[in-house]
Amino acid sequence: MTRTTRLTATMLDDAARFLWTSGRVLEQRRFAHLFGTVPDPAGVLAALVAHRCADGGFAFGIEPDVRGPAPQPIAAPTALLAMEEAGALDEARAWPVCDWLAQVAAPDGGVPVVLPSLRPYPRPPFLPVPEDGAKPVGALLATGQIVAPLLRQGIEHPWLTAATAFCRTAVEELGETHPYEVGAALRFLDALHSLGSAPDTAWARSAAARLGALVREQRIVLLDPARPEEARTAPGYAPGEHPLPHDYARTPDSLARDWFTDEELARSLDHLVAAQQPDGGWPINWAHWSATTESEARPGVTVQALITLRSYDDASRA
Repeated sequence: MTRTTRLTATMLDDAARFLWTSGRVLEQRRFAHLFGTVPDPAGVLAALVAHRCADGGFAFGIEPDVRGPAPQPIAAPTALLAMEEAGALDEARAWPVCDWLAQVAAPDGGVPVVLPSLRPYPRPPFLPVPEDGAKPVGALLATGQIVAPLLRQGIEHPWLTAATAFCRTAVEELGETHPYEVGAALRFLDALHSLGSAPDTAWARSAAARLGALVREQRIVLLDPARPEEARTAPGYAPGEHPLPHDYARTPDSLARDWFTDEELARSLDHLVAAQQPDGGWPINWAHWSATTESEARPGVTVQALITLRSYDDASRA
């Protein structure tokens, strides 16, 4: 592999300036832990406390597009991934979350994206809220993202067993899809693949290959940033809201890396570098429905950009 360094010291300094100026406490703590001189897992966990609810869920804007004090399933991935980054996603911390998810899950183990309890609070127009009293319907978009870090860390819980089976079935049945659903399916497949069990690994690789074919056939990836007209905007997405290869293959060990040629991935990563804004942060590419949520989402997008760029730099030096 050709040695390539995209994340320069200047870029990192500019991103740090943006995060210290505009970042939420959670992203500042994550940045300090992941990119600081001394890892600080306790700081990450302390930042999560403000978003934790008594019933085991998470709320209070931990997911910037989901406001209010009522915990929502789609808020859980942010919390679980932060715990995992801190090396602190153990059963003592995971079980309360799983217990809460079991209470709001559908009978098949899948969890909805959001619950009727979100209705009184501000929310984006692209996020439908179930009616009060409606039976829960599981969604791969939420369930796949939640299950992935729990699987990677070897968590065992009755709900997780059912949710894992739900995700396998949902992935197998995927047909017409959209980028966020693909991303959730991929997070699940990458986690299952990482466990190293021969049957699971083989199934995950096969399922990922089929998923990658769907992504290319349905043109829900922008393979060349200079040719946006070649990608299809999924229904309900903002104009120009096209994921690039690096948005799927966030790290070089992702199963999605095989979906793209070296040239396609290089273009994608170069575009990611060029997308850093003058203030040091990266922009969001989804619908800007609220200035506050945009400003709160950009720090998380910035940390993810740094993680992706560093992971590919490290791989090129291996």
